[in-house]
Amino acid sequence: MVKYEPRDVEAKWQARWIDKKVFKATEEPGKKKFYCLEMFPYPSGRIHMGHVRVYAIGDVIARYKRLNGFNVLHPMGWDAFGLPAENAAIQKGIHPAEWTTRNIANMKEQLKSMGISYDWEREVTTCLPAYYKWNQWIFIRMYEKGLAYKKKSLVNWCPSCETVLANEQVEEGKCWRCDSAVGQKDLEQWFFKITAYAEDLLKDCEQLTRWPERVLTMQKNWIGKSTGAEIDFAMEGGGGAMRVFTTRPDTLFGVTFMSLAPEHPLVLSLTKGTPQETEVFSFIERMKKTDREVRLSDTAEKEGVFTGSYVIHPLTGARIPVWIANFVLMEYGTGAVMAVPAHDQRDFDFAKRYRLPVRKVIVSPDAAAGRESSAMDEAFTDPGILVESGRFDGIPSEEAKAKITEFLEQEGAGKQKINYRIRDWGISRQRYWGTPIPAIYCDVCGVQMVREIDLPVVLPTDVPFTGKGGSPLAEHEKFLRADCPRCGKPGRRETDTMDTFVDSSWYFLRYASPGEANRPVNSESAGYWLPVDQYVGGIEHAVLHLLYSRFFTKVLHDLGLISFREPFLNLLTQGMVIKDGAKMSKSKGNVVDPDYLIQKYGADTARLFSLFAAPPEKDLDWNDHGVEGAHRFLIRVWNLFHGHEQALRGAVPVQKADGPAGRALVRKTHQTIRKITEDMEKDFHFNTAVAALMELFNAISDYLSSGEKIEAGILRHVLERFVLLLSPFAPHIAEELWSFLGEKTPIFDTKGTRGWPGYDPLELAADEMVIVIQVNGKLRGQITVPSKAGAEEIKTAAQSVPKVQEWTREKKVVKVIYVEKRLVNIVVS
Repeated sequence: MVKYEPRDVEAKWQARWIDKKVFKATEEPGKKKFYCLEMFPYPSGRIHMGHVRVYAIGDVIARYKRLNGFNVLHPMGWDAFGLPAENAAIQKGIHPAEWTTRNIANMKEQLKSMGISYDWEREVTTCLPAYYKWNQWIFIRMYEKGLAYKKKSLVNWCPSCETVLANEQVEEGKCWRCDSAVGQKDLEQWFFKITAYAEDLLKDCEQLTRWPERVLTMQKNWIGKSTGAEIDFAMEGGGGAMRVFTTRPDTLFGVTFMSLAPEHPLVLSLTKGTPQETEVFSFIERMKKTDREVRLSDTAEKEGVFTGSYVIHPLTGARIPVWIANFVLMEYGTGAVMAVPAHDQRDFDFAKRYRLPVRKVIVSPDAAAGRESSAMDEAFTDPGILVESGRFDGIPSEEAKAKITEFLEQEGAGKQKINYRIRDWGISRQRYWGTPIPAIYCDVCGVQMVREIDLPVVLPTDVPFTGKGGSPLAEHEKFLRADCPRCGKPGRRETDTMDTFVDSSWYFLRYASPGEANRPVNSESAGYWLPVDQYVGGIEHAVLHLLYSRFFTKVLHDLGLISFREPFLNLLTQGMVIKDGAKMSKSKGNVVDPDYLIQKYGADTARLFSLFAAPPEKDLDWNDHGVEGAHRFLIRVWNLFHGHEQALRGAVPVQKADGPAGRALVRKTHQTIRKITEDMEKDFHFNTAVAALMELFNAISDYLSSGEKIEAGILRHVLERFVLLLSPFAPHIAEELWSFLGEKTPIFDTKGTRGWPGYDPLELAADEMVIVIQVNGKLRGQITVPSKAGAEEIKTAAQSVPKVQEWTREKKVVKVIYVEKRLVNIVVS
């Protein structure tokens, strides 16, 4: 018997698929299309088991749809700009371009060894000018529409390295490279005005009915729509007003102090010349060095300092002291908060620490009726009845929100306001390895965009890497010098590069027409292929990447490039790969090398295990025995085919069996086809689909050892369908066994494939049924009878079974009870 050698089989079929361009996608109007996409990887140099899992999931879907007659687009590319390449340049002395190119070549070969059905002719690499030219084109169009702008913003700043740090480069408040304390610094930054689409992004979540609910919840929370009121508190002594946003105008009469963000522009003017000036300045400097997530934490200590200034309550005229608080940020509302300690826990904790008044203005109905104590150990945040609130006393708090807001509008002291948590997207990065921002600064004309004819602004390769002083582009004189596009006088280029999220926010569009030379995407091609029918990727991208992609899609729609406003119809977020109780990582020493796995067991084994071990949306617990089990299964499949070579080669497939074992096998086959088809169509339960396939294989083995005469035509009929069912999961061995059966056209040759097998509903209905026999309610045997047998016939047959008669002999049969299609119970005395 020919031995199963997975590496030989897989190399053979991978070469054939490439040679025949089996997975090349072309537009075929009139044919149903299916765009299957996995989130493209960062070229770090090696694929890991997380890659194996997500790409195997996507490949099963793509191959299944191909077998069902869809015109499938299944592309791959590289999210190739980013910080790791620049770090490698600093640490290892290798240019980011060389490091990235080398890694792409290596990872591409690894992916090819997995047998993923990619159309490599559509490969996209974001660090190439042919791609990032269109980042720049989109930036310019957005600038023209007012969706790209520049303003001052706080950034993480390392004074030792003299550079801006990304959030991921700040570890416990210190620079990841030199361990210096990281502070905050105001710098001019470029932004995309994603807030202009906040309501659309929120509203259109309702269209995404085939996204995981938790992803939609995360997106909605990130957008964070709040309906409330903007209220003006006049500054004591004149000089304008302090504006706050609140979702709780019903608590307005409970305000006892104001809380400002340390970054608020009013802070310095409020404290200038006061005794508190030095203390306030010291507090601000300390907050600049404190991580914002720490400041927002529920467990963080609430800290602040009094500014020495007051504002005037708009309805009561009371003097309200103005404090600075560590838990208030400029990113939400106005950066100023009316503090109501009786009805907000953070304010309550702050007030207790600094002995500030706590004024309760909402009570429970029981408290209002005098049936409970009004003492407070914590903030009261439930709905209730207003008290100590002037004309609004006795009104339910939910009703009071609108009434107080309306009164403020009449008094000219406030208005209803819808606020969003989401803030505009800061895309400036003071780093080298990214898309150059296509702006030129002219002393005469100000900021000017590069002319379209001069795109792309190419990232120079001859730059030094020291890790100090910001982007090395600032030291590259040839890059810096550029004439003003408007007046022609000498100007200088922007040295910031774009956030790499820009690259990944529209790459899925470029796959539709990767060679398009006049626009980021060919509208006709996009109209055929998009939206993406199935997107697969990690839950860690649930907010930013997916939100930015949705934003870009809406912008490009409004620019007239595409006809749709949502990019991804279906979303599957796969779980992590876990080993020894933790996510696989080099730092934990629990990584399994996919290359080793493929070399030892083959890609089909790696794929089959990753698909069988857990549902795709759940974490997968790595199990060496499970891998070996998947491999043994494929060996058994191989040996079964080769062990019946003579019978199979000359057999003509037939579906109608003569013997009962053959009929049962045909029925099991059609039941399995239905089961796997339903698993594939509904929720991608690949684990139960593979389990059903294994059950069918066991049924085939049982048939061959049943003692019944083997009907070659039946065996051929069943094994053909078994191979087709196996093919999306383990495509290499399936192709080899298909060829072994004498089939001339490969399974995945879309011009001649037999396609996904259908099932016959008539074959699903059993022509026999098993009836359990009980005597006085205890199991004593069973019989197999025709499914059309009548009740009396079944009762008689049950009583004639020898083992049953042993329990009824010399006893009186009182009655015989028949439960339809299930059991016979013989009652004796």
